[in-house]
Amino acid sequence: MEQKTKQRIALSALFFQSGLCFSTWASRIPDIKESFDFSDSELGAILLVRPVGALFALPLSGIIVDKYGSRLCSSAGIVLFSLSLVLLGISPGVPWLVGSILLFGVAANLINISNNAQALVVQQKYGKIIMASFHGLWSLAGFCGAAIGALMLWLDLGIVPHFLIISVTVLALLALSFPHLTKEQDKQGGKKLTFRKPDRHLMILGSIAFCGMMCEGCMFDWSAVYFKQVIKAEEGLIAAGYMAFMGMMAFGRLISDSFTNRYGSTTIVQFSGVLIFTGLLIAVLFPSLITGIIGFLLVGAGTSSVIPLTFTEVGNNKSFSSGIALAMVSTIGYFGFLFGPPLIGFIADLLSLRASFALVAIVGLAITIIISLKNRSNTQATNN
Repeated sequence: MEQKTKQRIALSALFFQSGLCFSTWASRIPDIKESFDFSDSELGAILLVRPVGALFALPLSGIIVDKYGSRLCSSAGIVLFSLSLVLLGISPGVPWLVGSILLFGVAANLINISNNAQALVVQQKYGKIIMASFHGLWSLAGFCGAAIGALMLWLDLGIVPHFLIISVTVLALLALSFPHLTKEQDKQGGKKLTFRKPDRHLMILGSIAFCGMMCEGCMFDWSAVYFKQVIKAEEGLIAAGYMAFMGMMAFGRLISDSFTNRYGSTTIVQFSGVLIFTGLLIAVLFPSLITGIIGFLLVGAGTSSVIPLTFTEVGNNKSFSSGIALAMVSTIGYFGFLFGPPLIGFIADLLSLRASFALVAIVGLAITIIISLKNRSNTQATNN
């Protein structure tokens, strides 16, 4: 087996491990809520610790990856991720739980930056785009984690043994993966370590990431609510929209690379924005079970490629190292993920949930507009 193939498999395993840890935690949030007797608002405040902590950790993660390399940081991040999962499970009180969630968020973002930096190195060796396949395995791990969580509940297994099983499994996979991970051969972190603001190229990519993550955040947090309140789905079908979205996003990421290598990343991102807009518009204008599912399938297909291809384009930036550049773009994008869902709720209270989803449809179309303007600007610059 070729070395680059081993490196790709090893990194794919890391993306899967990361997704498995995250979905394992998510699958037991209701049990943690019950064990601490949290109200809905208290749980919301506790859950906010992870994204807020992660947001502030993003720039630091970029610096760490830039200094020590993505190979070491990816592995350290997986270790921290799996250990924080165990700490979450054994939390004896709220302060411990908050600290564990904070560590969980920091580890998640260290993995996010370092894994994508690794992916850029491996992708360069292949000479073609393969980024989306890595993200597809993260999404696939989300399904596996949810299924394992359901099995653990069916077996009446507690949170601690559940989290321990996953943690040990992840660490065992890491031990197998680590020897084959890629070590950057031309790491120039010492020269490029900087606190300068992002250049125009990274700001544009950050704005695309912002729109993409806002759309994802809306679907993650509001899909079930939309199907319950607007589509009036029966109790057993409330999660149908979310599953349609997640399933198509995972599938889309697994097949996206072949389309990107054939038609180009600009065309795929342009089409992705149109898919998001069309899917949400269908769900807003025709709020029934079938059309809602079709609409959410289109949104899943649209969101599948935006972030992987944005991160791929980050690798073409010459002003910053990949770790710093990824951190900059991720930080801008993460604001969309963090503040998008609350904005949806605010607009829903003022107007309606359908109006909120119509706004997100426009945000999706903005992806197409931004990438089209960027492409036109590049073409004019080349011609001149």
